[in-house]
Amino acid sequence: MIKIAVLPGDGIGQEIVQEAVKVLRVLPLSFDMQEAPVGGTAYDLTGHPLPQSTIDLAQNSQAILFGAVGDWKYDTLDRPLRPEQAILGLRKHFGLFANFRPAICYPELVGASSLKPEIVSGLDILIIRELTGDIYFGQPRGKRIASDGHFPGSEEAFDTMRYSVPEIERIAHVAFQAAQKRSKRVTSVDKSNVLETFQLWRDVLTCVGKSYPEVSLDHMYVDNAAMQLVKEPKKFDVVVTGNMFGDILSDEASMLTGSIGMLPSASLNKDNFGLYEPSHGSAPDIAGKGIANPLATILSAAMMLRFSLNQAQAASLVEKAVQHVLSNGLRTADIYSEGTQKVSTSEMGDAVAKALKTLV
Repeated sequence: MIKIAVLPGDGIGQEIVQEAVKVLRVLPLSFDMQEAPVGGTAYDLTGHPLPQSTIDLAQNSQAILFGAVGDWKYDTLDRPLRPEQAILGLRKHFGLFANFRPAICYPELVGASSLKPEIVSGLDILIIRELTGDIYFGQPRGKRIASDGHFPGSEEAFDTMRYSVPEIERIAHVAFQAAQKRSKRVTSVDKSNVLETFQLWRDVLTCVGKSYPEVSLDHMYVDNAAMQLVKEPKKFDVVVTGNMFGDILSDEASMLTGSIGMLPSASLNKDNFGLYEPSHGSAPDIAGKGIANPLATILSAAMMLRFSLNQAQAASLVEKAVQHVLSNGLRTADIYSEGTQKVSTSEMGDAVAKALKTLV
């Protein structure tokens, strides 16, 4: 029995996770998929975005299938109680330090990209983002309250960017090992010209790279990398970078594929326990309308099968089913173009499940 903690979360998370579960149920595997609240949904129920019962369920599972968290209505809460703290808390609790974000432009979606077809055709990039360090977790952090009452609230706020050598070394090894299975090229993205943190990053990447002589390594400043992703994205193969830069660059890369609704992700610890989620957010503005794209979540479920559950063949079948549906011209609103068939969230899930049934 394969035990999966299903955490749909907020907004469209409820809708897209439902479709991924639907697809997984088609596979000839025995799943025990139990659901728990997280994010704003959990706050409404328990007063906390990551209740202990949800952590316990995840702790007793082999992987986590995650939707999305967040809603504007929670923006007035103290930061520790905001929905986004749930995903940060899960990353920290389980040591999920390596975030894999593949950006693949399917041939059927070349026209959906905002760039020219010749720029994105054949695109296949793997962005590896360090996930538990950097400015999101650095200490000290906080705010100082104005003493004279001149400005309502805080006088200043600060977050600390920091990395240690072991943190950089482990993500570097992950990147080089991934590159060995691909085109043997790693681009390390930093801002070492102005940040001491990323001078250390560059030094460590260079040192670790010597252990992988068959893999080429080049370094690129983050501002140049952002430009090159738009100008010449196919020059990249494996991109490794810090937490904040990876967050930004992977969202930029998603638009090369046609939609952020196509970008899956996997967050792994040293034991390959993982949290699998689409790279997009909870999109409360379209929640409940049945127009969200579930393919990133379905593809995240395929990554879960491959990385944490050792079911590579099943993962490939799910990915083939997605490509089959795209080849048949089915599109959710975000990737729709003239000459294709617009379908709802559930209709896209149904189509992938139907295609998968013909493959298993």
